[in-house]
Order: sequence, then C-alpha cells, then structure tokens
Amino acid sequence: MVAQALIGVTGSVVRVTGSGLGCPTWPQCVAGSLVPVNHPGIHALNQWIEFGNRMLTGVVVVVAAIAVITAWRVQIDHPERKRLVKLAWTMPGGVVLQAVIGGITVLAKLEWWTVAIHFLATTPLVWLAVLLLKAFQEGDETPRSLIPASGRKLLAALAVVLWAVLVAGTTVTGAGPHSGDLNTHRLNVPVETLARIHGGLLVLYLVLLATFGLQLMRVGAPKALWQRYALVWLVALAQGGLGSLQYALGVPEAMVSFHVLGAMLMIVATAGLWVASRDRGPAVSLEAAPRELATA
Repeated sequence: MVAQALIGVTGSVVRVTGSGLGCPTWPQCVAGSLVPVNHPGIHALNQWIEFGNRMLTGVVVVVAAIAVITAWRVQIDHPERKRLVKLAWTMPGGVVLQAVIGGITVLAKLEWWTVAIHFLATTPLVWLAVLLLKAFQEGDETPRSLIPASGRKLLAALAVVLWAVLVAGTTVTGAGPHSGDLNTHRLNVPVETLARIHGGLLVLYLVLLATFGLQLMRVGAPKALWQRYALVWLVALAQGGLGSLQYALGVPEAMVSFHVLGAMLMIVATAGLWVASRDRGPAVSLEAAPRELATA
C-alpha cells in the first residue's frame, strides 16, 4: 500500500522539477543507454530524478512479488483462500501495466492527458492494496454488511465521487504551471474554472460523507467503523485545506507533491472505510494448518 502510493508521489516530484523528459525515451533513458549519460540539452539532475522514479518501479515490483508469495504460502495451508491470491496478483499485474503507461507518456512527450492517465492508473492499485491488506487480516466468508443497504449505496457513491475529484484534479494540473517539461502542451482551459469544479466535487464528497455518518448513527455502528469514518474526515478536510492554500499561494512546487500525497491518503482512508463496513469472519490463516496438509 505504501509502495503503490509512494510511486504516485515521486511521480509528482518528477513533474514539478521539470524532469518528465529527463529520460526522453523508453525503455531506455537516452538512445543507446538504459541509464543517464551526458546528453546535450538535458540537465544531469533532471535525468537522475526521472531515472530514480523509474527505478522505484522495481522496488514496487519486489514488494508486489512478496505479497504474491505470501498469499500463495497462505493458500498452501488453506486452499480455500483463493480470493487472497487473486487480490495479490493485481499488484504485480498493475505495476507492469503502469510501467507501460509511463512509457507511452514519455513517448507522447508528456501530453497532459497521458500524464493524467498515468496518475489515475495508480489510484485503483492503491485501493486494491488496501483491500489486500485487509484480506490478510480477515476470513473468506460471505461478507456481512455492518450498515444498511442504503449505506452501501452511499459508500459506492462516495467512491465514485472520490474518483471524480481525482480526475478533476488531473485537469487542474494539466492546465497549471507544472508541465514536467517546458515544451509540453497544456490543457487550454482556465485553471480557475477547473479548480472550482475540483473544489465543488470535494464539497459533494463531504456532503455524502456527512450523510453516511447519519446512517452510522441510525444503526449504532461499531467503534472500529466510527474510527475509520473519523479518519476519512480528518484526511479530507486536511486535503481540502491544503488544496485551497496551494491555490492561494500560486501552486508552489513542494505543495503539489504534498497534495498528491493527500490524494493517496484519501484513497487509503476511503478504501479503509469501505472494508471496515463489512465482516468476512476471522482470518483462518492465523491458525496452523492440519499436519497432513502441511506434509502434502
């Protein structure tokens, strides 16, 4: 979960430092070399920032592989735990897909919409990582909802609106001052208009979140669910305040990366609320396997 979110944050560092084409080709860094070399017109620092972000993909692949191996080891002891393995495989699969999208983004010379897709492709991987983490800690029984059907619908709407907030955020970035490279085309729409849409969607998210809180009060939700709910409020309000401050200060570079970090935390918090709203029973994988199964 941390690795998937971190790759999104480091991608923003590449963008705000103007290092998006520090390695102007893919999969090589420059023509004829997989690693940065002296190249006319490209500063060495920009090369290494972009190359460093590419290398982080390898770290995420290693973490994803460990998740798959761990889930597979659990399934050896408990063959019925197929859902855990399937969730684990989304991690390396998603990283490979994301790497390909990143390559297309470079080859397209950082066109704003390719950068937006590159960022948005990370968001479901962070969500799935939260589900995977929870899956290691719970069983595989049919999920029993801890909230009424109307509450589940509100949660689904909350997830959809969160996605819309993220999409709107990429359009603000696409029209904003940080292009990743001076020669990159920008989205030709007033930033002010896009920022209002982005902020308006966050307000809608908060309204849905408040309405969901009323549902929790009505059913007497357990303490753990209330804690997850409070965390979502904390992260969402902090992210909204940070975004407003960032806009008022003229979008300084460092605050962009903190805002991307906030976006990742919003995904984690909302996904955490999602998984906390249902119960799949105890994690049987915490128990020892039968001797005959372990021997087999």
